[in-house]
Amino acid sequence: MKGSHVILSFVLLFTGFILAFSFQLTMESRSSADFSSQPEVEDELRNQIIMQQEANRELTEELRSLQSELSLAEEETAASERRYFNLVEDMDKLRMLTGEVAVQGEGIEVRLDDADYVPEDQHANSFIVHEEHVQRVIDELFVSGAEAVAVNGRRINHQSYIQCIGPVIEIDGDRSFAPFVITAIGDSEQLELALNLNGGVRDRLVSENVEVRIQKQNNIILDPDFDDSEDVQS
Repeated sequence: MKGSHVILSFVLLFTGFILAFSFQLTMESRSSADFSSQPEVEDELRNQIIMQQEANRELTEELRSLQSELSLAEEETAASERRYFNLVEDMDKLRMLTGEVAVQGEGIEVRLDDADYVPEDQHANSFIVHEEHVQRVIDELFVSGAEAVAVNGRRINHQSYIQCIGPVIEIDGDRSFAPFVITAIGDSEQLELALNLNGGVRDRLVSENVEVRIQKQNNIILDPDFDDSEDVQS
């Protein structure tokens, strides 16, 4: 019995040794396999990173291109808006000058009247307001920046004409009598200064026996030269 136990113990010990040795070889083999495959894994990861970086560069270039196109489109839109705004502004100024729309704002009022006293040895024609006097004031007002001008309520435009018919003045076919009130919308300070320059319009009118009175106005309303709605109704 004791001999059998010794033999059995020896067999079991040898078997355990074989199993332990086999386990150690297996682990070393797996470790060696893992170690040998590590460079391949690193290469794969490195390739993926390179591909991702390349994709990021392409996306960045595409984004810059889109941003450049967007900036160009914004500049073109802004330029179009400026052109449209300038066009509308020019059209508004043109409509004011042609008398198509009513105009309101500060300005100046110039009153021209015949002389109160006519010497007996002088001709009366030399002491009344003529069309050239009215035209001279109108021209000076427009040159000085007036946006709109009217004579006795009659709007003046680029086609207006003024002529004398005896003691009266005809403006675009409508007769007007003295005193002639010329109203202009614009910078009142600038308009008044232009008329009152030494040797300017006012001095010349006074020297030609025309009574002149100039007043600045805070608010002037000039009606349009014609009304489209009235034309349609008629």
